[in-house]
Amino acid sequence: MAVFEAQRPRLQRLAYRMLGSVAEAEDVVQDAWLRWRKVDAPVDAPAAYLRRVVARLCLDRMKSARARRETYVGDWLPEPLLAPESDQGDELTLTLMLALERLSPLERAAFLLHNVFGVALGEVASTLDRDAAAVRQLAARARKHVQAARPRFRVEPAEADRIAQAFFVASRDGDLQALQTMLAEDVVIHSDGGGRVLAFRNPIRGLARVLRLYAGLRRKFTEPPILLRPLVIDGLPGYASIDRGRILQTTALELRDGRITGIYVVRNPDKLRHVAAALAAERDDS
Repeated sequence: MAVFEAQRPRLQRLAYRMLGSVAEAEDVVQDAWLRWRKVDAPVDAPAAYLRRVVARLCLDRMKSARARRETYVGDWLPEPLLAPESDQGDELTLTLMLALERLSPLERAAFLLHNVFGVALGEVASTLDRDAAAVRQLAARARKHVQAARPRFRVEPAEADRIAQAFFVASRDGDLQALQTMLAEDVVIHSDGGGRVLAFRNPIRGLARVLRLYAGLRRKFTEPPILLRPLVIDGLPGYASIDRGRILQTTALELRDGRITGIYVVRNPDKLRHVAAALAAERDDS
């Protein structure tokens, strides 16, 4: 028990990075625990063994996950992972997670295990049941695909909170002058409702269209959104709010050269259960 619990945070993080789902990652780690309990003989390298089990369980799930995403309603975004859970030093932001979605399951696994979790290529090859040369090629192709999505700079927590709150106020009020100073010309909004709640089916691209959107929302809805609190969401500044229509949502902001280039809104309630639980726990503790 103690051996497994010592590895649980790292296993949970690996499973989330592979699947993009907190709930599925928890299920995978629980399955790994059940398999661990059935092991009779001593394991020489428990960390490597458990990592291999989790990676293979994730690969099995990724096949069906890719099929589900092909029929997903609207934009698909990873479940928002909140700090401090996401503050694990792997520097995988939400935008990098989206870049990983373009990889094959094996490329994604090879990249994460070798480049993010520091697993030697020989062990990665054993985990994926491939020879070392093939794994080296998988990891190299993956690095090439995700290189452009690497974060250019890290935002300090105080600055992240300031940016998130300033953007929330400007978008809530439809303050186009303030928004224009914050947003890049090529800003894009992605909104994930999963067909469960109202969301944009397609990305909203370009400063002019985004400004018209926020101006229209301000005119259309008399009940303003409510800021619950600023958050760090998969390494990006952001916040949780109760949006128009009394819907919980998270908003993450991608920055480049001091301006917001990406706005990632998750409204799908299935993806926000752990966020709602975390916020409720905070209220109970206060």
